[in-house]
Amino acid sequence: MLGGTVVNNILLVCVGNICRSPMAEALLRHELGNPEGVKIHSAGLAALVDNPAQDDAQALMLELGLDISAHRARQLGPNLLKEAELVLVMESEHKAGVAMIDLTARGKVHRLGEWRDVEVPDPYGRPREDYEHALRLIKVGVADWVKRIQA
Repeated sequence: MLGGTVVNNILLVCVGNICRSPMAEALLRHELGNPEGVKIHSAGLAALVDNPAQDDAQALMLELGLDISAHRARQLGPNLLKEAELVLVMESEHKAGVAMIDLTARGKVHRLGEWRDVEVPDPYGRPREDYEHALRLIKVGVADWVKRIQA
């Protein structure tokens, strides 16, 4: 539920769909209790299509008991946006990227860190510490959204 509305399709978005959004997807699904009938998925604004999640992202998620090794990046498109009831992006500029694909999606697009005014920086190509930092921010954002989704 979100503001009294049941949310059955949640889409998480970053750029490449190989670091932040796959981690956020797995965490959100886990924290919501892997709800039956609720689609939680991810895509990228400039996805590295069919690539797996980055090694550091996979390793960090495994440390949490979550396996994202089967993840394959996919490109964000109008159909995914039309189907999604809630779209969570990692950075403010991603909102503009989503609007370029589907202007009508604007009302359902929010930052993962919206409630604390936090951007989740892209760790791609950076040291493991940057992945750890991004994951800490993702955990906080997911916790904040879980409260609102379940309210």
